[in-house]
Amino acid sequence: MGLPAAAAATAAPPSSPGTPAGAFSLSEVRRRCAEGACLVLRGRRLYDLSPFVPLHPGGQQLLQQRAGTDVSAALDGPPHRHSANARRWLEQYYLGEVEDAEEPGRAQDCPLEQSSTSPPAGDKEDDINYKAVDVTQDLVDWQKPLLWQVGHLGEKYAEWVHQPVNRHIRLFHSDLLESLSKTAWYVVCIVWMPVVLYSSWSCYTTLAQGDTRLFSTFTTAYSIPVHKYCFPLFFAVGMFTWSLIEYIIHRFIFHMTPPADSYFLITMHFLLHGQHHKAPFDETRLVFPPVPASLAIVLFYITVRLLFPAAIAVSLFAGGLFGYVVYDMMHYYLHYGSPEKGSYLYGLKATHVKHHFEHQNAGFGISSRFWDHPFQTLIPEETPKKDD
Repeated sequence: MGLPAAAAATAAPPSSPGTPAGAFSLSEVRRRCAEGACLVLRGRRLYDLSPFVPLHPGGQQLLQQRAGTDVSAALDGPPHRHSANARRWLEQYYLGEVEDAEEPGRAQDCPLEQSSTSPPAGDKEDDINYKAVDVTQDLVDWQKPLLWQVGHLGEKYAEWVHQPVNRHIRLFHSDLLESLSKTAWYVVCIVWMPVVLYSSWSCYTTLAQGDTRLFSTFTTAYSIPVHKYCFPLFFAVGMFTWSLIEYIIHRFIFHMTPPADSYFLITMHFLLHGQHHKAPFDETRLVFPPVPASLAIVLFYITVRLLFPAAIAVSLFAGGLFGYVVYDMMHYYLHYGSPEKGSYLYGLKATHVKHHFEHQNAGFGISSRFWDHPFQTLIPEETPKKDD
């Protein structure tokens, strides 16, 4: 079992700690597992991870193999020790307790053996690993828009926003503003790919005319003619430039630490990125909506247009905009995709999951980890936990 990466969009909301839980017999657990449910134990505590199976970062098969077993040891690793946030997240799938009744042939017929690593029942109230975020008694009212509430959390905001929950977030009272603050993933391609294609065609045909020269703004004697076959180079430079912009925005803007006494900066942080860390599996908030994204895109266009001749500027813009589209699609995939284990995308997904659940101050690269190397923000490699 790995760290949570996403929850099924159509899944029913998991039970919160305040939800009454029942008692289950071993035979009932075996029956439901045989019917395809993914029930797991942690000591006597029973969880239904069925909604989480399709998007498990370690792959569906690994989690399905855990069905009907005690996962206490798996939480401690290997291959890795799960974070406190991952354990809190597990509690959202809590169903109840398994009756501690001996049954004939239990050891042979059912793998549900209690783990000696689980804390005694009397200690659970003091164990952070058995406490989920109780959305019914949270610091905010989930029945009302959150944007106007989070600024009042003050010094509690930083810890609260990094304790993820499986819920959809409403930001605004206004239905219009709310609709503009979220979007489906494919809208990004529908809106921006035509702009990329048109910009690419326009600048290529302009370069083909042969009258574009580099540095002509500063000097005519030493200006350099730009051939149409330079377009792929400028396009690639635009993509590379975007990768740096992506890193800088994510690290220094999205992950700024707002002052505890600033209602405005806390609110802005939550609007820009805090909402995503609080509800990382809200599928309508995994890519940038076209309206707010257009503000940054226009700013990028104006900047390159002021610095370079028109054809070169548009070439850089097209490459940068394509890099942005790739970034948004990659981000959605890292939450909802199931890359093959050992692949490059699998490594990116593992890094991003750790960024959400354990290392919020590292692993800022989304479409690649390139800039995490020179800026020394790579997520540290895990070392095997030694037995006490």
